[in-house]
Amino acid sequence: MTVRDRSSRVVQVGAGYLRRHPVAALATVGEQVVFGLTTIRFCVTDLMAGRFQWTEFVRQAAFMAGAAVMPTILVALPIGVTLSIQFALLAGQVGATSLAGAASGLAVVRQAASLVAALLLAAAVGAAMTSDLGCRTMREETAAMEVMGVSVIRRLVVPRFAAAIVIGVALTGVVCFVGFLSSYLFNVYVQGGAPGSFIATFASFATTGDMLLALFKSAVYGAIVAVVSCQKGLAAGPGPAGVANAVNAAVVESVLVLMTVNVAVSQLYTMLFPRTGL
Repeated sequence: MTVRDRSSRVVQVGAGYLRRHPVAALATVGEQVVFGLTTIRFCVTDLMAGRFQWTEFVRQAAFMAGAAVMPTILVALPIGVTLSIQFALLAGQVGATSLAGAASGLAVVRQAASLVAALLLAAAVGAAMTSDLGCRTMREETAAMEVMGVSVIRRLVVPRFAAAIVIGVALTGVVCFVGFLSSYLFNVYVQGGAPGSFIATFASFATTGDMLLALFKSAVYGAIVAVVSCQKGLAAGPGPAGVANAVNAAVVESVLVLMTVNVAVSQLYTMLFPRTGL
């Protein structure tokens, strides 16, 4: 093989890699942005025109709640306990044990609640949405709907999109309650903390803005999970392998996007609304 042939081979391999990875990733991001904007537009117009699929919305919301509530509770319990242990140790080292309640409670409300709810929504509900729509695509049900003049986005995606937002917000409330309760019980009955001090310090530092931020982030995260999962399901490849690959890609991409957006939203909130204390 000559030097020119080797150089040509290297160029071909590099071009193939770019097509398969960076270029394909950018194309997927563009498709999901357009898909998400279209879904939001149809959701708003259907609500205003009275054509929203309320039956499908209720059915999907009930399914999402049933699939995600118990795992959310089981994950929120150890998270609250872990935060209580870590902050109690840190507060004891600096001589501020009275602030353990404020630190652990605020950590649950500000960061853990919305992120845990979104991750479980992506893992439990997002995978189910992707597999459902992927199977419909594999059986050409979505193609048949388009032929009959039925919008797949309006009929299938919009109800799931709205349900994911509502259930995401509800799960955040569940994580806040369970996480704070487990942190309180562990701090008081295991670590010997003062109940009044735990509640008082949390009430002194926690604000309504912290809870509103958590609810806002959970709504955004629910929308992201719905858009990514539905887009991956409708773009699934042929056969069971295509559906399985779509489910795997949807969960992985949802987690990556959620982590990135969480950092961006948290930093933006800190810059716009700076705090002097905890």
